[in-house]
Amino acid sequence: MNIKIWLAFGVAAFGWGTAGVGVRAAFDEGLDPLALVALRSIIAAIAIFAYLVFVRGSVPRSREEWKMGTVMSLFNLTIPFILFTIAIENVSAGFMGLLPALIPLTTAVFAHFLIPEEPLHTGKVVGLVVAFAGVGFLSLTGDSGLEEGGRPELALLLGGAGVVFIGIANIYAKKRAAGYDPVEVTGMQFAIGALIMIVVTAVWEGYPTDVTAIGWLLVMYLAIIGSVVPFLAYYWVLKHVTVTRAQAIAYLVPLVALSSGIVVLDEKLEIGIAVGGVLILLGVLLTGAAEKRFVRV
Repeated sequence: MNIKIWLAFGVAAFGWGTAGVGVRAAFDEGLDPLALVALRSIIAAIAIFAYLVFVRGSVPRSREEWKMGTVMSLFNLTIPFILFTIAIENVSAGFMGLLPALIPLTTAVFAHFLIPEEPLHTGKVVGLVVAFAGVGFLSLTGDSGLEEGGRPELALLLGGAGVVFIGIANIYAKKRAAGYDPVEVTGMQFAIGALIMIVVTAVWEGYPTDVTAIGWLLVMYLAIIGSVVPFLAYYWVLKHVTVTRAQAIAYLVPLVALSSGIVVLDEKLEIGIAVGGVLILLGVLLTGAAEKRFVRV
């Protein structure tokens, strides 16, 4: 892969990797999970559509574009955002940062059945087994990375479901890679997600009234650095490499999440998270190495 692709990987990894730290910090500043997802989506949608209108001079208009945007919004953004945000209430940012590493493995399984050019090979299967052994170890130890409490089993359940939804969305996007513009698709995802979350938040949680100034800064960070920039970088990559290889981002996100959680939030690196994380990353590396032997970018 060339330097531009690796640079895009790095940008996306930093944004997504530090997002967990931002979310946990935002909870302490008066924000609840659903409201945080709603505000994050609203600001991100405004930013992207402002760019489309004032810089490009156009916005997506066709029914097919909005159909794709709706599907991607539900499966790749809104549902996973809700699941991940609720999950991170119960574990450390570093713990949650390990789960995106499962996305390439889940995507590889779906790709095997839905994209003929990307079948599972023996090496990929070995990688899957090793990675999910890491998930099992993480679950059995009960480590959450928090000083007190934590519900790692619930976080794994919610986060795992989010990973499955994103895997489905990746296949859907790759099968239509030649027919979409990354910026427009990202904007549609956030716009539709914002509309959904405005209603969901009003019904189930209510809107926050005592958010601090730091809380609003964190919302802006999560919307732009933790959402818009990584999504744009990732979709650009997805148009240039295979869907499985595009998941190499998962090598970097856990490392950024673990290190930023320890440095910024003083989280603990417990044995379950350390060993489970190593196994998960090893599984991803094995899967990537197997894919590299059969596909050239």
